[in-house]
This record gives sequence, structure tokens and C-alpha cells, in this order.
Amino acid sequence: MASITLKGNPVQTSGQIPAKGSVAKDFKLVRNDLSEVSLADFAGKKKVLNIFPSIDTATCATSVRHFNQDAAKLANTVVLNISMDLPFAQTRFCGIEGIKNTETLSAFRSTFGKDWGLDITDSPLKGLLSRVVITLSEDNKVLHAEQVSEIAHEPNYDAALSSLR
Repeated sequence: MASITLKGNPVQTSGQIPAKGSVAKDFKLVRNDLSEVSLADFAGKKKVLNIFPSIDTATCATSVRHFNQDAAKLANTVVLNISMDLPFAQTRFCGIEGIKNTETLSAFRSTFGKDWGLDITDSPLKGLLSRVVITLSEDNKVLHAEQVSEIAHEPNYDAALSSLR
């Protein structure tokens, strides 16, 4: 279990995030059209996994905007914004915000959070995913992994993006 905080209060997660240098586990997530997608669907591309509790919170929305602008400019790179939000909410948010360079994926009917050690297991956010940024190489090797220690804070964008260059 990892220990993080929410506005200074302790929060536990279901495990440890994948370590730098490890190979990422496969997943099944839901696209906005309700089809399922797996890690294999992004084979041969570098990946930014921007994982967060809910797209409808200020910090989460900021991270989606940031990666939409910066990471999407990187060659052969796909940005995957992952949360427990329903695909309908993700589609609404991206439409309003003009988010077109990234993909939103929902973990609402998968074991992704548990499998990757990301589930929040207590606190008012119990059942949501913790704020994590993981970058993967074309062959799914973890290049960068950051679990933000305070959920209300933004991730280290520069470190994540530098790992892809």
C-alpha cells in the first residue's frame, strides 16, 4: 500500500505503482464510444498515462489540458487520460474544453486500479484512482512513474515529458 494525502489527511491505496524499468501490465479500459481498449491497442507508440480521481476536479482538468497541449506534440506518442469517470462525462468535458490531442479512457468496469496499485481504499475518494503519471516506451517499459503524494497537487509534468524525449 502507498500512503498519500488529500488536503493533508492520510489516504491509502491498494498497492504500489509500477516501478521504473518494469514492464507494464496489460489493461482493459473503456473508450468514449463504450468499446474496450487494451494496452496492446497502442503497440509501437510511447504512452503517457495521466491517471486521476475525476476529470471534473480542478487539478485533474488542469493535467488533461496540460498534456493535451504539450505531450501530444511529441512524436509517436499517445496520451491516455484515465479515471473512473463514465465515458459520457469524459466526452462532455473534452467537448467543452476542446481537448482533441489525447484520449480519455474509463476504468469503471475494469480491474485496472487494483492491478496497477492505484485504487484509493479509504477517505472520501474511496473507489477512485489516485493521481499518477506513468510514461511507457514503445515496448511498454516504464520510463517514468510518479504517484503524486498530495492528491490536490499537480504532477511533475517536466519529468514525465523528459522521459519521452
